[in-house]
Amino acid sequence: MENNRIAAIILTKDEARHIERCIRSIKGICDEIFVIDSLSTDDTEALAMKAGASAVLKNPWKNYATQFNWGLANAPITADWVWRIDADEYITPLLADEVAATLRRIGSSANDINGIYVRKRIDFLGRPLLHGGWYPQYHLKIWRRGHGTCENRWMDEHIRLTDGSTVTIDRRGADQVDANLNDLTWWTQKHNGYATREMVDMLMIEYGLDDSAKEIRPRLLGTAPERKRWLKIKYVRCPLFVRPLLNFLYRYIILGGFLDGKEGLQWHFLQGCWYRFLVDAKIWEVRHRFHNDRSAIERWLREEYGV
Repeated sequence: MENNRIAAIILTKDEARHIERCIRSIKGICDEIFVIDSLSTDDTEALAMKAGASAVLKNPWKNYATQFNWGLANAPITADWVWRIDADEYITPLLADEVAATLRRIGSSANDINGIYVRKRIDFLGRPLLHGGWYPQYHLKIWRRGHGTCENRWMDEHIRLTDGSTVTIDRRGADQVDANLNDLTWWTQKHNGYATREMVDMLMIEYGLDDSAKEIRPRLLGTAPERKRWLKIKYVRCPLFVRPLLNFLYRYIILGGFLDGKEGLQWHFLQGCWYRFLVDAKIWEVRHRFHNDRSAIERWLREEYGV
């Protein structure tokens, strides 16, 4: 009989505010829950075990991809399927039901299905963002163990299947929800760190330093991650400081982000313009520091970030 057991992997660093909510939401569908902790200084580990985690493994942080792949390699997973979920995310009961039904269908027929795409929803300041191109977004969150890994990128890393095909759970309300409970000060500080990672990632794309053979193939008419990668490559080629403004106007006006009220205005300006502008400022700073010497910038990227 097909093994439809699921193991969840959750990366944490000081996630005491979120970890219990996350684990509670997946306990009914995931048989194993492994927390990969980046040396938290709060009660993350104790709260995770109390909520029902199978184990908490500790490993110093380098970047998301490295940490996640370390968890895949070191967690004592016995289940056939792996579910990627962040500590500040949770799943709706409807998604749990849909995943269970999907795995039963997969297990009852001969096929090569090794991955499941699910809907992702972002809640910002307590409000679901349903416009501006943010919902629904489809992410490969569940895959057959041994048939997928996390791309080794500094930003926008996706799960890459090594073989097989996928199915998509497309029922409205069957969502994996990103609902961070921290305040805007935390959010802006976090995105300052993201901007550095994005700067590295975009310079790697510009200079051809990313390992494209081991990453998602960019295709306009492909899967959601493939289309997103294609658009990012096009974005990289646009002029600095102009592209954040165009991104904001496109998402907020053309894609209807304004329909998400004041929360939507804050999200689209901060995430779609301010954050992207900060990335460009960091790229400009690096170029200015090295006088636009490509070989010097590439050497700095290798020495500083090991790319």
